[in-house]
Amino acid sequence: MPKTSVIPPGSGAPLAPFVPGSQADNILYVSGTLPFDAENNVVHVGDAAAQTRHVLELIQRVVETAGGSMEDITFNSIFLRDWGDYSAINAVYAEFFPGEKPARYCIQCGLVKPDALIEIAAVAHLPR
Repeated sequence: MPKTSVIPPGSGAPLAPFVPGSQADNILYVSGTLPFDAENNVVHVGDAAAQTRHVLELIQRVVETAGGSMEDITFNSIFLRDWGDYSAINAVYAEFFPGEKPARYCIQCGLVKPDALIEIAAVAHLPR
């Protein structure tokens, strides 16, 4: 099955060998997305809500570049550094998914840069 890389205009070079999104048929896989600017610097250091908003906006850009919307996301994998940030993360998350929620899981773990508090990966089923 052929796949297509999805790279929103203005995206920075990733830290590792991956693309922001990969589409096969109508399924879009969004790579783990961290609160990075185009130069891979962590933004909003110490603010889990602002980092979550930034991450979800980056994911939204990938999904929209592929022709979809946040409503097309069916699954999210959420990685957070500290359970103390869970409620702040959920408050922002709920803004991006106000209607029917996607399935998800959330785990606490170390992230690639110490100032990053959140990482989210997503799967979307796009309209044909």
